[in-house]
Amino acid sequence: MIQIMAWRNIWRNPTRSWVVIIAIALGIWAAIFMGGFATGMINSYIDGAISTVVGHVQIHNPDFVEEKEAKYVLEDPEHLMQSLGAQDSIQAYSIRSVANGMIASSSATRGIQIQGVEPEAEAAVRALDEKLMEGEYLQSDKRNPILISHRIADKLKLKIRSRLVLTFQDAEGEIVSAAFRVAGIFDTKNNIFDDGHVFVLRTDLNRLMNIGDNAAHEIAILLKDNQAVAKVLPNWKAQLPDALVEPYYDIAPELRLYESQMSSISMIYLSVILLALVFGIINTMLMTILERFRELGMLMAIGMNKLKVFLMIVLETVLLSFVGVPLGLLGGWATVAYFGKYGLNLSAFSESMQMYGMSDITYFDLDPNVYWQAPLMLAVTALLASIYPALKAIRLKPVEAIRKL
Repeated sequence: MIQIMAWRNIWRNPTRSWVVIIAIALGIWAAIFMGGFATGMINSYIDGAISTVVGHVQIHNPDFVEEKEAKYVLEDPEHLMQSLGAQDSIQAYSIRSVANGMIASSSATRGIQIQGVEPEAEAAVRALDEKLMEGEYLQSDKRNPILISHRIADKLKLKIRSRLVLTFQDAEGEIVSAAFRVAGIFDTKNNIFDDGHVFVLRTDLNRLMNIGDNAAHEIAILLKDNQAVAKVLPNWKAQLPDALVEPYYDIAPELRLYESQMSSISMIYLSVILLALVFGIINTMLMTILERFRELGMLMAIGMNKLKVFLMIVLETVLLSFVGVPLGLLGGWATVAYFGKYGLNLSAFSESMQMYGMSDITYFDLDPNVYWQAPLMLAVTALLASIYPALKAIRLKPVEAIRKL
């Protein structure tokens, strides 16, 4: 009986009820939209960092990580990679020689990290060949070719076939300078990375550093998915006790922070929006009670006890709130599904996006648990919002309420 009365009471003033219902639906939709958008942005940053900067796993000589000296190499890295298990989890890997030095043109000089790479392997990990703006990819038949970013080209006033000089230390600690010619200019859409890296052939860099043809400083491994890292890492560390095997979230700790935020960011948005909705629900229910003073007084005068009146007001609030939930959930799900497939084009903000290494297209993503957590949180919100109006109702004195105009 109370349930029927509560449901009918909601629709006695349909305009006011629909305003609250729409507000609740929009609140739920907005929380899901913002959660999906924020998660998509975080995924874009993490994916960009993994594919462009660190890979899923990196292997180094431990002393190289500490000292950054050319003499601390991995001997025969190809054999090392073949000895690792879980080859079915590996999508690609790149063996690199690394030197920190200076790049100089006739116009300017700046610090740079020089990476000596195998062209095909590096293309499989970083897709550098697809990120060329002009020129050609590294060609082994050319003498000392180099790839530079468009940002370095602008700052050093370089163009295709321009000559530049790299200066760095060799394995004996001697200063080495060598001339290179610009073969290609790339743009990874990651300004920080582009400002700090150039690419040459590993054979050229190894020869100049005098570390031997087969040696390298770094192996970057790209796995088939992020979840594979936890699966293969313990075995690889056990197999390579003398090497430093690091996952991407240890190399770049901020990525671990962002990953941990993805599960809670939707709840933060939802909590803030529901907190704002509490006051709208309370206001609506108080207005309803003020309009029904005489009716509530009459119900109590003919025998309805305060508990039933209290439950009726609470039930009205909960029912009113939950009418809007399916609308909000459906709208939120459809929005996340659409932008998850087609993406949200943020090319208007591409300059800012590139500062953080994020793609211009953001593909929404959302933890599926949000779709049951949202109704649960709204139920709690509705119950809390109903307490004050319900208490206001049961404090009425039947005789005074019946006489009230």
